Amino acid sequence: MRKRRKDVKERQLQMNFDRECNDSCHCEVKKAVVHRLQHGAVSPVWLSACKEEQILTAGIMEKIATLSNLQEAYKRVKKNGGCSGVDGMDIKSFRKWARSNMLLLQNELLEGKYEVSPILGIEIPKPQGGYRQLGIPTMRDRLVQQAIHQVLSQRYERVFSEHSYGFRPCKSAHDALLQAGKYVEQGKIYVVDLDLEKFFDKVNHDRLMWLLSTRIGDGKLLRLIHQMLKAGMLQGGLMSQRIEGTPQGGPLSPLLSNIVLDELDKELELRGYSYVRYADDVKIFAKSEWQANRIMERIADYIERKLKLKVNRNKSRVCCSYELTFLGHRIFLDGTLGLGEGSEARFKAKLKRITSRKRGISIKQMIKELRDVTRGWLVYYRGAKMQKKMEQIDGWLRRRLRCFRLKQCKRTIGIVRFLCKEEVERTLAWRLALSGKGWWRLAASPASTIGMNKLWFSRMGYQSLTDYYNLVKRFKL
Repeated sequence: MRKRRKDVKERQLQMNFDRECNDSCHCEVKKAVVHRLQHGAVSPVWLSACKEEQILTAGIMEKIATLSNLQEAYKRVKKNGGCSGVDGMDIKSFRKWARSNMLLLQNELLEGKYEVSPILGIEIPKPQGGYRQLGIPTMRDRLVQQAIHQVLSQRYERVFSEHSYGFRPCKSAHDALLQAGKYVEQGKIYVVDLDLEKFFDKVNHDRLMWLLSTRIGDGKLLRLIHQMLKAGMLQGGLMSQRIEGTPQGGPLSPLLSNIVLDELDKELELRGYSYVRYADDVKIFAKSEWQANRIMERIADYIERKLKLKVNRNKSRVCCSYELTFLGHRIFLDGTLGLGEGSEARFKAKLKRITSRKRGISIKQMIKELRDVTRGWLVYYRGAKMQKKMEQIDGWLRRRLRCFRLKQCKRTIGIVRFLCKEEVERTLAWRLALSGKGWWRLAASPASTIGMNKLWFSRMGYQSLTDYYNLVKRFKL
């Protein structure tokens, strides 16, 4: 009976695949719905599609090494900038190198003689604590990785899941948040918050190379990617050999991470789960806590047993949507968005650094720096409900700027002259100047708020956070 069910399922998958192929005008767009069948075996439909893809990509290195593709990759690398790798080549030196070595690079790629350089290891602090390991390739390797990414992403985009939003063209964090909000609005308020422990540092090289080899038929390209995965890392003056992981920092790393986790996407789709994935951040939505706990156990076991990745059981959890912080946002029970835990604190900490009273810059320069930071932050969080918070931060930020401007006056007479110039009554100005209170208290005094009112801030170039938030939230996510 089980064998009959299995045969029916496989025939149904084959019919679906054939229908997709007939509807398509070119064999390159063929793709399988799942990697595996429900009983765990690799789907024959998927294998068939992979074999056809291998034939189509047998000479893909020639497309990667075309001068037009390399030139486009060079422009992207130059635009992105970034620090130097182990060879110390900066953007300026990179321009000179590219002018005279592009043909040589093309020949090395086509002949399979290109040698990958070690990467530079750098650790940067995470907002939630701890450190994130980055691996910075040389400019030359960055160009090659970008050239590979441009060609491979065109082929893999056709098979990636629609529920995957990270590092993909025409998809963004806002799209992921909107989809998550829709699930919660449908009543799926319990969330399985999966934490993959050091995902980018723990990717299994053998499994990744197997996944690549199922769809890529060009041996030169596979050998080159394998070299990039195995390249040594120089950190703290010591060179270490890498046996796992694809450290963030190179153009190819995001694509490889999506290739690794695409198998997880297919498994979640096969099981019929409602989920959203942004890079290694996976959220699965369920209608009951019992169902969410059951999903947690099954998927955690699948990730560790099949994908050879580590699930951080201490950080992974089942919670309600409003307790979750996803891409800096909180999701309320009606599906709307709010500021996530820590997002406001990190924003205010950044504003504090900019408005430090120890800085020796003009008030106009400080306001210009604030404008650049606040606009980007508000555009990203424009979908969150935070009108009152913006009003509070606005008042707090104006008070800090008043502190800075008063301290710039230095002497008592300087404060009086400044306030009188701003049409504050002379007696009131002297009362503030002769006060022994601290700058923070003085910034809220009547003389300070009269002299540095909203009109004064407008003349200095300051744009109210509340006004800008009300402006940008009109644009849909």
